[in-house]
Amino acid sequence: MNNKLLVVGTMAYDSIESPFGKTGKILGGCATYIGLAASQFKTSCTLVSVVGDDFKKSYMDLLKSKGIDLSGVELISGEKTFFWKGKYHNDLNSRTTLDTQLNVLTKFKPKVPDNFKNASIVLLGNLDPNLQGDVLSQMNNPKLVIMDTMNFWIDSYRDKLDEVISKVDVFSLNDEEARQITRTHSLVESAQKLHAMGPSYVIIKKGEHGALLFNGEKIFCAPALPLEEVFDPTGAGDSFIGGFAGYLSQCGRITFEEMKTATIMGSALASFTVQKFGTESLENITPERFNQRIQAFKSLTKFEIELT
Repeated sequence: MNNKLLVVGTMAYDSIESPFGKTGKILGGCATYIGLAASQFKTSCTLVSVVGDDFKKSYMDLLKSKGIDLSGVELISGEKTFFWKGKYHNDLNSRTTLDTQLNVLTKFKPKVPDNFKNASIVLLGNLDPNLQGDVLSQMNNPKLVIMDTMNFWIDSYRDKLDEVISKVDVFSLNDEEARQITRTHSLVESAQKLHAMGPSYVIIKKGEHGALLFNGEKIFCAPALPLEEVFDPTGAGDSFIGGFAGYLSQCGRITFEEMKTATIMGSALASFTVQKFGTESLENITPERFNQRIQAFKSLTKFEIELT
């Protein structure tokens, strides 16, 4: 298994408002967060995405400086980059989309670079399932396919979404989306129904309450780190799955035990993301701070118990 990780998703501009402040246009997009999170590991990561000619060179340089390959990123002249504007409410679990401008996404035809068609791990970021399927068809028998989605695709593209789900190994989604797809309130039952659709592994993200990893009868529960300050949840789920995939790419083994570790790695990276607006916190993680955060997760769940 090589350590190549191929990611398809958006590179974007975001404008975010939360109870703690607001931003102008800043770097965003699921592929951006995934790539920055995966770059914490020894993986050869490439992004397949599209931008307009308004996308700042400094953002490209930032991603390249993290060792991320951008040969699969198309620049469409005369077009603007995908833009999303949203407002988070007081509990930060709910948000209102104020503006979405698809721009270059309407012309996106993903093209996988030849030297990444043999990538061991493919991560289909939150995107139109038709584009996710297009990327899968260009790959040469990857060892692991991971998929993310959101409620919009579930509502509007259900048939194509189900088709792509049937071809993936790991399906990652939040608790609301899991219930929406399966029409089941119990997350354990939802995971069973999602398994039946194709994926061997199901990850159900529960925001500030952690994440659940399912593999048949086996279940692992990863905690969320209690944080004093949470500024911006944008990209937390993408950072999670980017860390998850980056770790698996580095370790080179795909087992339930390794996925448990990968789930903690992803949770740790998501906990950094929410502490600043946009990608700022992810950009500035040092190996020392990352290791400290992993140890904090470890101490959350380590205990001794004597059974009588």
